[in-house]
Amino acid sequence: MNRQFGVIVFVLLLNFWTGVYAKPKDKENAAMDYAPKRVACDPQMGSLLREANALSHNETLWLQKRQQVTVPAMQEFLYRATAGFEDFDQDAFLGEIFRDTDNVPRVGVAFSGGGYRSMLTGAGILSAMDIRTRNSTDHGLGGLLQATTYVAGISGGNWLVGSLAWNNWTSVQSVVDNTHKEDSIWDLDDSIIAPGGLNIFKSARRWDHISDAIDAKRNAGFETSLTDVWGRALSYHFFPDLKRGGIDYTWSSLRENEVFKEAQMPFPISVADGRYPGSRVINLNATIFEFNPFEMGSWDATLNAFTDVKYLGTNVSDGIPRDKGKCVVNYDNTAFVMGTSSTLFNQFLLRINSTHLPRFIRKLGIHILNGISHDFNDIAVYHPNPFKNSNFVHSDFTVSITESDSLFLVDGGEDDENIPFVPLIRQDRKLDIIFAVDSSADMPLQWPDGSSLVHTYERQFVKQGKGMAFPYVPDTNTFVNLGLNKRPTFFGCDASNLTDLEYVPPLIVYYPNSEHSFNSNQSAFKMSYTEQQRKQMVQNGFEIATRNNFTDDPDFLGCIACAVMRRKQESLGLKLPVECETCFINYCWDGTLDTTELPPEKQDLHHSFIHEQGENFTVEEVGDEIVINTNLLQEGSTYLRDSNSKRVQKQFTPGINLKIILLLICILTFLVSLV
Repeated sequence: MNRQFGVIVFVLLLNFWTGVYAKPKDKENAAMDYAPKRVACDPQMGSLLREANALSHNETLWLQKRQQVTVPAMQEFLYRATAGFEDFDQDAFLGEIFRDTDNVPRVGVAFSGGGYRSMLTGAGILSAMDIRTRNSTDHGLGGLLQATTYVAGISGGNWLVGSLAWNNWTSVQSVVDNTHKEDSIWDLDDSIIAPGGLNIFKSARRWDHISDAIDAKRNAGFETSLTDVWGRALSYHFFPDLKRGGIDYTWSSLRENEVFKEAQMPFPISVADGRYPGSRVINLNATIFEFNPFEMGSWDATLNAFTDVKYLGTNVSDGIPRDKGKCVVNYDNTAFVMGTSSTLFNQFLLRINSTHLPRFIRKLGIHILNGISHDFNDIAVYHPNPFKNSNFVHSDFTVSITESDSLFLVDGGEDDENIPFVPLIRQDRKLDIIFAVDSSADMPLQWPDGSSLVHTYERQFVKQGKGMAFPYVPDTNTFVNLGLNKRPTFFGCDASNLTDLEYVPPLIVYYPNSEHSFNSNQSAFKMSYTEQQRKQMVQNGFEIATRNNFTDDPDFLGCIACAVMRRKQESLGLKLPVECETCFINYCWDGTLDTTELPPEKQDLHHSFIHEQGENFTVEEVGDEIVINTNLLQEGSTYLRDSNSKRVQKQFTPGINLKIILLLICILTFLVSLV
């Protein structure tokens, strides 16, 4: 029996070893799918840059298609939502709105950062708006998503948007229905660090594949950062049906997907901030970048330009390839873009050296981190800089971004604007209403306190925010003291009160994360959820969106309809239904303030993500060595300074090659079985 068992184990281990390591050519070919590729440019292409003075031609054409979908969906939603209004002539009122398609309300939804907490809470709120969700027209806001034009996400919110959009715009209902299956979308049973759980070989194989992908990009001549590793690790949770988690799946490929081409889904936007390595200060003047299926860039005066996202990685000067006719594709890996929006989680990867992991997995993780600079721990490196020598920066702003050889981007929530409002309040996009889902951890118990709204409101009054408009909001103490952080609240209800702003901004429906049927204030750094926990988080999100399935307010569906119609009702001079007047009394912030000091457990934590992350390392300089003591890396890890570079490289103690270890285990197991 022992011999039989030994032979079985030997065969399994040998099969694992040969499957992962014995076919180097196949492995190399698979890994090369992640590496950017040099191709001939489109002869008709011209410059890859354009000035950010209007929507792109591609987005404008797409919006015309989307309008053909959203108009009938909006009509159906509003008729159903206002069906219970008394003394209300639906046909006359709604007929006036739908008489001209330009009068039809345009909707956007914004999902905050906050890790899987944000992704799962946002999923519940999104599902409440989706007519594909069971019972969403009886107990939810079903159909509102089909009438939505834009969806935007930061960090964990972008994981939600990205994983649905790049999975053929699948529904949350479908994801939940399949969550019991191993390696399904959002299979979070095991963390990113040990994705195989007790199956250490699966974890080793996963990290070996990630290592190969990073090496392939580096060997192709492109700079890598920890965000490459983070994105690759994330991808297996979001694109499990694709080869190696979508190793060759690009952000720009969505524009070739029929569901997007035919505008059967909203327009997705990912948000990141600009930052330089070594800097720790992110403020309201940070440059905010957006990625959409056609472009990436910024409306801010410090850049004022967009580039075709498909050709990221091309070496350009003012948008013209330096090597005439030579372009780069495949740089815009979908998971890399999603990782860019969530770079604060890069620090989580450094837990690969945690003592509870098998030693050989830790060695493999260390090998992956070996070639990556410590300076880039929370920065995504885009090299070459796609905006090098761009001439679109406003004359009274620094040109530091366009002078740099590399573009450095970080988590979109690092400027404390943790809800992606900026792309959606852009006047060119003509939104009437934004549903803002806030899963921030602003307070010690990891609930939101409205900080993201406050910081976005304040941004319009600093130099970088010139030309933007955001409705008035109270301070964070008022948010908490009045309970505005525990239930839906409307901001900017009366356009007549907003005339002092640059323009009339969209009305904001604020959905703060709050507990209904589940304690959804989970840590942003909680990297594993059981199937039951995932379902409970989604269910709690559904209840946030519907005021507990309309049990807290049976009229809430009608109130959402009132908020959606409000801007058009005002501009057309239509008489407000009585029910809407009541709704606005109940849900609109009326300007009341209560700035009473909060107790410690409710006080705002500046840069809540960073606070939650904790103090990660201390650095001691000893001669030519930099000794880093940290709760994430091994104590006393030593880095050597490269005298020719400001980068810092990790020096590791040489160990036995992982491949040899596994082969020795195979041989030893076989020999023992013969005894």
